Amino acid sequence: MPDHPAPRSVDLGLSELAKAIAGGQVSSVDAVAAALDRVDASQPTLNAFRVVRREAALSEAADADRRLAAGERLPLLGVPIAVKDDTDIAGEVTAFGCGGAFAPKTEDAESVRRLRAAGAVIVGKTNTCELGQLPFTNGVFGHTRNPWDRERTPGGSSGGSAAAVAAGLVPAALGSDGAGSVRIPAAWTNLVGIKPQRGRISTWPLAESFNGLTVNGPLARTVRDAALLLDVAAGPNPGDLHTPAPIAARAAADHDPGRLRIALSLRPPFTAMTTPLDREIASAVKQLAATLRKLGHEVTIADLHYGVLIGATFLPRSLGGISAVLKAMPDAVVDPRTTTNARVGRLLTGPALKAARRAEPLLHKRIGKFFTDYDVVLAPTTATPPPRAEDIDGIGFGATNHLITAACPYTWPWNVLGWPSVNIPAGFTDAGLPIGAQLMGNANTEETLISLAAQLESTQRWDRNRPSQWW
Repeated sequence: MPDHPAPRSVDLGLSELAKAIAGGQVSSVDAVAAALDRVDASQPTLNAFRVVRREAALSEAADADRRLAAGERLPLLGVPIAVKDDTDIAGEVTAFGCGGAFAPKTEDAESVRRLRAAGAVIVGKTNTCELGQLPFTNGVFGHTRNPWDRERTPGGSSGGSAAAVAAGLVPAALGSDGAGSVRIPAAWTNLVGIKPQRGRISTWPLAESFNGLTVNGPLARTVRDAALLLDVAAGPNPGDLHTPAPIAARAAADHDPGRLRIALSLRPPFTAMTTPLDREIASAVKQLAATLRKLGHEVTIADLHYGVLIGATFLPRSLGGISAVLKAMPDAVVDPRTTTNARVGRLLTGPALKAARRAEPLLHKRIGKFFTDYDVVLAPTTATPPPRAEDIDGIGFGATNHLITAACPYTWPWNVLGWPSVNIPAGFTDAGLPIGAQLMGNANTEETLISLAAQLESTQRWDRNRPSQWW
């Protein structure tokens, strides 16, 4: 008998599972089969996946085991992960939350190509809402549930990816973030979610996504795992419009960030609707600020004033993007609210969109001045804990906008700017619901944000908190 039993893949994070597979403690076939079994068992209740690649994933895992036996080593060789269903996988349909019949894709997206090149086994595509518009994961494929409370949403639009990781179905997953769609579900499921610099992870076959608002980003239980997935998925396609200089995300997680000047900002950007901050979230973010002070950082209460222009530039880019994506999916069957957004987007595509794009350098300059005095901004990720999953059902266009704006007013400006932001878990409400905070930097500061997040993780140890298995 061995001195130590083989580790259970469900207990291991991305880095740990990669090491265990490379070291022969767990085979890729066993790890992938176990992940697929968890997906199947959870699907009737959690509903995290839209596509499950059982046969293909097991074949790829068997090939990974053969390559490992031959001495090949890659960062994620044989490790099961998931991607969001807005990302193309050759041979699979990309429905992006929409109903209708669609032809399978013939090529992998650039991010998927890079994941495969690192040896990852993609077990499936995770559920999302229609065209990524909502901080809910709902629609024709049903509600995805929050592993911490099945009555609640895990957030959106990368809610399927977040639920899959939080529930331990896979150790990490890719999502996408056009107005907070990685950071919001990370906050509501006790995960680390990185929204990287625009272009860090290619959106090809789109040269840019949603007029530059949307980027791809990782979700994981730890900073190091999220940083590892970022490193593996990052890199340009020759057709990309945005190609920032390379970074070393995983190495940054092992570096001391040094003494940083941090602004604590609880004020949300201007919206036409009242967005009060939940008192428990405010308290949790303030407690993180106190922890940062104890770690030696200079933390100052200093609200970031976004101004009105940034909101005026967001809508043409966002709604114009919805219009363009829906036009490229002529057979899609969508909710009337999506149709309305697309109609408005068509009206804004033209002079309004051109003006919005021209305004971005002005916004960089204006908001960039804030970073003369500060290195990082600490802010809430959401204004409320996760709502009930059905709160989004059967309500009109205006009520929908009010619901999502009241819950999630904090994340979208960083999509306009294209700058990086990292959600970190900030604890739980008295009702046991996860909440988060975001670390926000100016251009190309992922390494600083990741170093700071890892330092916080070493004291907070949010990765030790996991939901009960209820499916």
